[in-house]
Amino acid sequence: MQTIKVGLVGYGFSGQSFHRPLLSYLKEFHIKAVLSSDEEKVLKDIEGATVESSLEDLLEQDIELVVITTPNHLHYTMIKQALLADKHVVVEKPFVTDSAEGEELIALAKERGLQLSVFHNRRWDADFLTIQQLLKEETLGPLYTYEAHFDRFRPTSKDRWKENKIEGAGVLYDLGSHLIDQALTLFGTPEWVQADVFPQRNPEKAEDYFQITLGYDILRVQLYSRSIVLDPGPRYQVHGLNGSYVKHGMDRQEEDLKAGKNPFHEQWGMEEEENWGVLTTVSLEEVSSEVIPSVKGDYTQYYMGIYRALREGAPLPVQAEDALRVIKIIEACKESAASKRVVEITK
Repeated sequence: MQTIKVGLVGYGFSGQSFHRPLLSYLKEFHIKAVLSSDEEKVLKDIEGATVESSLEDLLEQDIELVVITTPNHLHYTMIKQALLADKHVVVEKPFVTDSAEGEELIALAKERGLQLSVFHNRRWDADFLTIQQLLKEETLGPLYTYEAHFDRFRPTSKDRWKENKIEGAGVLYDLGSHLIDQALTLFGTPEWVQADVFPQRNPEKAEDYFQITLGYDILRVQLYSRSIVLDPGPRYQVHGLNGSYVKHGMDRQEEDLKAGKNPFHEQWGMEEEENWGVLTTVSLEEVSSEVIPSVKGDYTQYYMGIYRALREGAPLPVQAEDALRVIKIIEACKESAASKRVVEITK
């Protein structure tokens, strides 16, 4: 096995809580260098890593893959710099903050024969995988409504880049990237978008609320993120002609990674029974309900997909083109919210 040497760019929440533990547990990868201003914190977690203070110095290291986990507004410049240094790139979502820049980066990666992928890890959430399975098996019949929530109770804004009014900040780019990517994965590009996006807690801060409707023929996809929800309802509701699936609770992998748990433990990604969803179906006018186990979630599958792409020529687990579609929908949402009208999507 030929290990992939990695340069990790940024060591904040995402780098420390998601990418470092996944890469450290996977024997297929070796974190050789880290870009960070906190050498002590890095070396406490990644023994033997070289800690660099500039991207230029990191790119001079003997690395093959650059993983970028910096604030959103830095993604474009850093991706471009890494590609020009002939490194493959994984970037934390969102891909970029401007779709034109995303198109430029995709063209550059193809021109140089490099792989470019975006870490849309919530494609491997237990609940989302369960919904995918139900739709593949056509358990619910023709769909009419899909509703997904990423609600939290955070009454007070924090002084951090994600919540300040800077390029790429706010919940639409942050949590919206997840929900939009999941919807596009399931249903493809919508015909139109209508959105309400604004800073509900503090007008001086970035957007902290969104309500998005994606229109697909008879199907309506509704996506929500709200910061003042003390008692959240279902995370997912999927309603079709033959039945409904309603699911509470969050995938546990993020909390388990932060707690230092091993993603190769047999219980990894297995949801507690109390969070399993309820499937209600109708047959011959008889309605029945049952609690169904969630499919096992597994974020390691993203990086194993990256390994297979680099070593075996397999397709990337998340194509940059898919991530670009997410950015274009986000831009349509912002346009819709500003104009208070429906925005048609050109396919």
